[in-house]
Amino acid sequence: MLKEYNSIINISGPLMLVEGVEGVKYEELVEIRLADNTKRTGKVLEVHNDKALVQVFEGTTGIDIEKTKVRFLARGIELELSKDILGKVFTGLGKPKTDKDRIIAEKSKDINGAPINPYARDYPDEFIQTGISSIDGLNTLVRGQKLPIFSGSGLPHNKMAAQIARQAAVLKSEESFAVVFGAMGITFEESEYFINDFKKTGAISRAVLFLNLANDPAIERIATPRVALTCAEYLAFEKNMHVLVILTDITNYCEALREVSAARKEIPGRRGYPGYLYTDLSTIYERAGKIKGKSGSITMIPILTMPEDDKTHPIPDLTGYITEGQIILSRSLHKKKISPPSDVLPSLSRLKDKGIGKGKTREDHADIFNQLYAAYARGKEVEELAVILGEAALSDMDKIYLQFASAFEEEYISQGEYENRTIEQTLDLSWKLLSVFPREELKRIRDEYLDKYLEKVKENKKVEKEDK
Repeated sequence: MLKEYNSIINISGPLMLVEGVEGVKYEELVEIRLADNTKRTGKVLEVHNDKALVQVFEGTTGIDIEKTKVRFLARGIELELSKDILGKVFTGLGKPKTDKDRIIAEKSKDINGAPINPYARDYPDEFIQTGISSIDGLNTLVRGQKLPIFSGSGLPHNKMAAQIARQAAVLKSEESFAVVFGAMGITFEESEYFINDFKKTGAISRAVLFLNLANDPAIERIATPRVALTCAEYLAFEKNMHVLVILTDITNYCEALREVSAARKEIPGRRGYPGYLYTDLSTIYERAGKIKGKSGSITMIPILTMPEDDKTHPIPDLTGYITEGQIILSRSLHKKKISPPSDVLPSLSRLKDKGIGKGKTREDHADIFNQLYAAYARGKEVEELAVILGEAALSDMDKIYLQFASAFEEEYISQGEYENRTIEQTLDLSWKLLSVFPREELKRIRDEYLDKYLEKVKENKKVEKEDK
């Protein structure tokens, strides 16, 4: 029988201090019974001698110190799991959203899993097709990679997240694919958008949603990514599935962490965030990857909104150190009605070279990527030059680059919310856009590929002209 304590001595923000406790452990789950018999839950943050500091998930409002009783449950927060979890929607703490979302549990797992041991990691080298050209063609996602999206307030990162969740697939693979979607601090409207979109498109059948809303306790947000990753680990390493984990918005998670840190009166680090923010984020990000000897894997796309679009803010800054690249959404492209507004020049996928090429995407992918990047970068330079000097000062070649940069944004980067392009379509579109240049200008592509693909595009254009 678990002992009940009636010895709360202090309440501060979401925290409660209980004295006279015995045998209590860090991260242990706590049941709090109020004077009116309603129950709240919490977890142990700190233990010192006979005192335990408890973090209350539902908040401490209305708790009467003298009449409230506390029980320590001798276990951590656990998530009930079974293969039937696919197609279900849960709260941020892993509780079923409706009666239809209940499952018959095969097992329960503690949500505080460990990061993958570096020695046990397998190197990511398989291409994941998202159906979005700016990712597949230029910042390729590889199975087992952590590739964050850096966004800003008001940019369409949620639409992009939903599109990736709907369309993502591992090509040439027999294993089944699943999406685990963890949302922290989103609005009710955003929550309904994700649920309805997944149901309407049928993507819900291979997805699991964990939704923590803006009006849910901020403290619950700290558990949500860990709940989502526990589910992903079960599907990947016990059910041998390829799992894509999408977490939005990491900034809300970090704000909740700062709130608890301030309540604990810890010495703040940069911009008031706790000094251990890097370590804390790494315990989330490093749970993604491939493990030697196991066919399943976890690929992660964390989404974060940069306060004031500042890349040097602690959250994007530290995230960039831990993950393998970043996709940056641009406000200037968004104003031009380019959607998704991926800014490909500062974006980077550090593992892209490992997931492209013959047998993975196509033999010409690496050369095409290099040429597109170089041509677009020069096109943007010419655009700036035209603003200062006027278009009359540009050379004929400069004008071609300017025309290319505009077409690249409108046809390649911009695509419909429900437009799912295969990697072949993306690469063919690349050749079509590059065909505006004379052959000698395409210095980054090997002659054999120019002979094979460029001539074909030019022939097609010739046929189209004759037909007209």
